[in-house]
Amino acid sequence: MADDTANETADETQQDGSSTDARRAARDARRANRLAKEIGAFAKAHGGAEGQIAYLGQRGARIVLVGADGGWGDLVAPTHALAERAVTAAGLTVREAFDGELAGRVRTGRYEWSRMAGIQVGGPRKG
Repeated sequence: MADDTANETADETQQDGSSTDARRAARDARRANRLAKEIGAFAKAHGGAEGQIAYLGQRGARIVLVGADGGWGDLVAPTHALAERAVTAAGLTVREAFDGELAGRVRTGRYEWSRMAGIQVGGPRKG
């Protein structure tokens, strides 16, 4: 009798673990699809795009996007694997590094320059 109870408990644990894994896989698939749609929308709005995936440590991975027109943006995925899955689903060309050629295509506007200058001594003052 005790063996039957132990077997039932083991079966329930296995089922719970399987359902937890299935829920996690479904959630990750939804996240990857959502990121892929955002990447696709960015690429469409900017005449195509390339990108680079950068590790953010425990926070996940950053997908940096550079459009053909010089527009840029980024997205954050909870894991590097999920970021790779999203860029693959979106058909994004991914570079190993954010090299000089890719960085040279980025076009910044007045807003970015004022933000960067505000970080430096003597930059724009608030107020």
